[in-house]
Amino acid sequence: MTLPSPRAVQQILDPLFPGLMGVRLVTLEPERVVAELVVRPDLCTAGGILHGGAYMAFADTLGAVGTVINMPQGKRTTTTDSSTKFIGGARVDTTVTGECVALHRGRTTMVWQTTIRSDEGKLCAVVTQTQLILD
Repeated sequence: MTLPSPRAVQQILDPLFPGLMGVRLVTLEPERVVAELVVRPDLCTAGGILHGGAYMAFADTLGAVGTVINMPQGKRTTTTDSSTKFIGGARVDTTVTGECVALHRGRTTMVWQTTIRSDEGKLCAVVTQTQLILD
């Protein structure tokens, strides 16, 4: 199985919600996806900290990308469940990095766990999600 380049997948994401958020893919591997997100003011709470929904959407994107690059052509995917543990905050005008690793890659479901860290390496959130593979 030949994996697409991060650039090729980025071109798909850019006009969609992940692109509007600013998700930037760095690494695509069968069991690992890495991306960055600049913490812009419009993604923050009133206190200038990355909004919880932005963490969740960032992680959801990485799990979906990991599933898409692993599933057979002609299939599609949707998230069936997601659990987020918020641990620390990321301040406006910094960059967070998400590393998403496969916990399970099956024929009908895949489970991914994303750790999101500040640019100082501080753990901000851990998100575990299940992706259902559909015909």
